Amino acid sequence: MSLMDLIEKDIIEAMKSKNLVKVSTLRMLKSAVGNYLISAQKDKVEDAELLGLIAKQAKQRRESIESFEKASRPDLADKEKEELAVLEGYFPKQLSDEELTSEVRRAIDVSGAKGIADMGKLMKVLMPTIQGKADGRRVQNAVKSILINTRA
Repeated sequence: MSLMDLIEKDIIEAMKSKNLVKVSTLRMLKSAVGNYLISAQKDKVEDAELLGLIAKQAKQRRESIESFEKASRPDLADKEKEELAVLEGYFPKQLSDEELTSEVRRAIDVSGAKGIADMGKLMKVLMPTIQGKADGRRVQNAVKSILINTRA
């Protein structure tokens, strides 16, 4: 069963159980998938592409939570947190810091990166293997710290 099939099944289950937050979150995700399919001129979304779309939606929720908390709107921040929890349920198990570090070091060996100037080359090798398994900001920080320590 593909990830999209699972999401569609979960929408039906959430409607039956009257879980309004899950229904609205998954419908927004399905709408984002539809928009992606139209812009990419495709008929079907692959699981890897869908994980990228879910990650994008999750990132939007995190930014909204941050903004609402700064604006002293805990009610809206809580709603966004609930939606974020629904989206995060579709991510694969997140990498631990040790696993992330070992993946970065493996990518450094493959790409031959020597310093910060080679960060783009390193990320091209690294991101396909850890897509959806670690937050982009976390990956970027790990890569920077390892490249800085490697160079020194």
